[in-house]
Amino acid sequence: MESASLELRRGQLADAQILASFAARAFAHTFAAENRPEDLAAHLEASFGLAQQTRELADPRYVTLLVMAGADLAAYAQVRRQTPPPCVTDPAPVELYRFYVDAPRHGQGVAQRLMAAVHAAAAELAGRTLWLSVWERNPRARAFYAKSGFRDVGTADFYVGSDRQTDRILVCPVALGALQATSGSKL
Repeated sequence: MESASLELRRGQLADAQILASFAARAFAHTFAAENRPEDLAAHLEASFGLAQQTRELADPRYVTLLVMAGADLAAYAQVRRQTPPPCVTDPAPVELYRFYVDAPRHGQGVAQRLMAAVHAAAAELAGRTLWLSVWERNPRARAFYAKSGFRDVGTADFYVGSDRQTDRILVCPVALGALQATSGSKL
């Protein structure tokens, strides 16, 4: 399916179930091979369960962006106001908390268009700097973020269950004039 047939919209409480299912599946697809099953299961429940997604969708500090292919979720991102780690020193930081594109959509331009919407959402949250953490052992994501203008500024611990891992902390300026992240935008 062409990315032109996709629609960008804001997440709503009614989306909690589809978001929880997609998020858990996307995370597991990306990271299951490199994590112990019990740690992965604990992380999926804590981070992507229905209750957690409902809380995040209801929280005004979060902006959840969904890319829909009809009734199916093709990608999503979450931007939130969150205190950054000390290595983030750029002004007015806003976190790109989650960013996942369904594997069959890779290479179709979905990620670039979703990133433009992320910048618009960060600007709506009065952000001037976008920051994120990405697993140091995720070269595909790190390459995408570098291509998107992010620079590495440090590290932070990240836990998958009881397994402590190292994330790279990346930052970039919020792009002015980014795609407006309004409901119904065609991608």
